[in-house]
Amino acid sequence: MTGGTPTVGVEEEFLLLDPATGENAPVADRVYPALPDELRGRSRVEFRPSMVEMVTGVCTGLDEVRRQLREQRAGAAAAAKGAGARLVAVGATPVAEPYRTPPGNPRFAAITRHYGPIARDPSVCGCHVHVGVPDRETAVQVCNHLRGWLPVVQAMMANSPLHEGADTGFASWRSAQLERWPCVGPWPRSASAADYDRTVAAMVASGALLDDSMALWYVKPSAAYPTVEVRIGDVCPAADDAVLVAGLVRALVGTARADIAAGRRAPVVPDELLRAAHWNAARTGLDGTLLDPSGRRSRPAWEVVDLLVARAGPALRRHGDAEIVADGLDRIRREGTGAARQRRVLAETGAVAAVLEHLAELTAA
Repeated sequence: MTGGTPTVGVEEEFLLLDPATGENAPVADRVYPALPDELRGRSRVEFRPSMVEMVTGVCTGLDEVRRQLREQRAGAAAAAKGAGARLVAVGATPVAEPYRTPPGNPRFAAITRHYGPIARDPSVCGCHVHVGVPDRETAVQVCNHLRGWLPVVQAMMANSPLHEGADTGFASWRSAQLERWPCVGPWPRSASAADYDRTVAAMVASGALLDDSMALWYVKPSAAYPTVEVRIGDVCPAADDAVLVAGLVRALVGTARADIAAGRRAPVVPDELLRAAHWNAARTGLDGTLLDPSGRRSRPAWEVVDLLVARAGPALRRHGDAEIVADGLDRIRREGTGAARQRRVLAETGAVAAVLEHLAELTAA
């Protein structure tokens, strides 16, 4: 926390694609050493050799988030080019991934043994937003308050309509791929941190989870930092899209903390209804309907976005983020989500290669 404003950080996962074929290029081991010195410490080895992860530092303002994201994307794109690949911000493997063996890492090997074919699916890339909170008990209560609004964030971030070189009909195919993993889904409502820990321990004991780090809910208390981590969305095509999401997520956390301080209870959305809302958000993005969690009914997607912004408005103004978020939302209204932009290029050109070239340009712009 800085002066009452929560800190924020962003993790982004990218694909390395062959410029000629569009297939995943397993050259991450050549990209990481080629990163500029100042960026190498902000990179993370990922589960696939065709993926690169970059993480910002702890930021106090969205301008700082934007600057770091642009630096990281430009540096990683240049390193990827030197390795003969393109760095592309896309949520799921768009063409094919012939080589899926994880890097030589004992933990990655253990995950592959435990989950079998699920762990050998084509790569998926997300964008995770961390927002600072004072303690773990607060984090758990914030997660309770956020869970109903996350399908809206998911729809806004949809950026993976292609798979095996064709349109899947989903705005976020990444979301569909991840549904087979246990503990990837809506946050389990928890009375306290101890209650949450008991839930995770029981799932580990059942064999569904390899260990507690595999509890990958759409929102959760971070295991490594004093933050709430929102991990619902596809990686955003452009850095400014990720800045918008960071601002909205920080405002939702701030709103939840204000509700908790005032004694307002988290809205209760039944698990089965929430899972349906997430499935629908993945399928239609912002081009269909979304669940209004306060009324438990479907409404046109942009009406629900407006409800979310109205709810988060006081926090956006407190944090100084209202103008940046408003500008970002206006851009998405005009240009569409990442999925809509991909489909527009595909309709205009008829070529997946043109879509991937467009995405590569957006990634490093």
